[in-house]
Amino acid sequence: MVTLDSIKDARKRIAPFLYHSPCAPTETLSHQLDCRAYLKLENLQMTGAFKERGALNRLQQLSDEQKAKGVITASAGNHAQGLAYHAQRLGIKATIAMPEATPQNKVQSVRRFGPDVVLHGKNFDESFEEAAALQQRHGFTFVHPFDDEAVIAGQGTIAVEMLEDVPLLDAIVVPIGGGGLIAGVATAAKALKPEIKIIGVQSRQASAMYSAVGSGHVMPVRPGPTIADGIAVKSPGHLTYPIIRDLVDQIVLVDEEEIAAAVLLLLEREKTLAEGAGACPLAAMMYREELQLQGKHVAMIISGGNIDMTLLSRIIERGMVKDGRMARLRIELFDIPGQLAQTSKILAEQSANVLEVYHNRSFLPASMGKTYLDVTLETRGPEHVEAIIAALEEQGYKTHILSKN
Repeated sequence: MVTLDSIKDARKRIAPFLYHSPCAPTETLSHQLDCRAYLKLENLQMTGAFKERGALNRLQQLSDEQKAKGVITASAGNHAQGLAYHAQRLGIKATIAMPEATPQNKVQSVRRFGPDVVLHGKNFDESFEEAAALQQRHGFTFVHPFDDEAVIAGQGTIAVEMLEDVPLLDAIVVPIGGGGLIAGVATAAKALKPEIKIIGVQSRQASAMYSAVGSGHVMPVRPGPTIADGIAVKSPGHLTYPIIRDLVDQIVLVDEEEIAAAVLLLLEREKTLAEGAGACPLAAMMYREELQLQGKHVAMIISGGNIDMTLLSRIIERGMVKDGRMARLRIELFDIPGQLAQTSKILAEQSANVLEVYHNRSFLPASMGKTYLDVTLETRGPEHVEAIIAALEEQGYKTHILSKN
């Protein structure tokens, strides 16, 4: 059973080997969210995520015989890195099963800590089955990513730190995957401060725990594609579910565009890099009015920062489109020399930064003697876009927006 005492014991074990991440106040988000906002920056851990806490607590409780035989897990992300890092530091052999389609950069991030990496299966479930088979064959100890009391207790140390650093907290907002993080946080926080509100957040594309709590029983919910891949879990934990059911006050869902906007806001305003899962608490605070936390002291756990750079670049671009700071216009031109130069002059006068140009004569339904120019622009926002369109149309160039904020 996970208790405040087991969480405090975990903290004594792991504190010398982990970063006490700040629960940092943020004036910018406080103003925007109409509350006193704090960010618990678990993305600053050595491996970039909170998962080290639970993995290390589990490793430190192994018997000498278990240490000698080694440990195994199935993970394509932060748990794999956290377990591999601390197993290497403690001299324990680790084996990590990962899906065959795991991006190579993630595989290399795990391999740098020296474990045996087994690429098996098309998805996490098949990798999990392979890890279980290897455990039976070799006598490894399985370290579950979330459904393990020692792992849950390790994650709960986050709440102990938060309430020591900011005793006035009224609420903690936590991302949910399998539930290990929020189960530990809720256990510790409610024991230390019973009136505190614990709010969980899941992607609408991966809502297994939300469905379990709503229906009253655990059932598999296959996740869809989501940028919050760190919390895309098919089935919530059987240990974590009753803790969450009993102690978590509210669970909300956020959409992909909302998560992307939160990633961008953290990067641009707070200079904090968060992966999709880590940005879910801010997405909930930005877009879920039902939370009703105005005027409260609210901490959001930024659970990790291990985001693929290609995905990050797409998020930045889509965020700029959503904010109106990037726009694509279609300009109708007369098909005569000098038109491209003339439109370029107008755009320059309006201080629009041209990112891409496509001159289309053949594949759009323009009348004979006319053509289309598609331009992608970096702008100051929606009002600037409207001013650019007005300037073009004043010179006789019919223009409309192909992408809107």
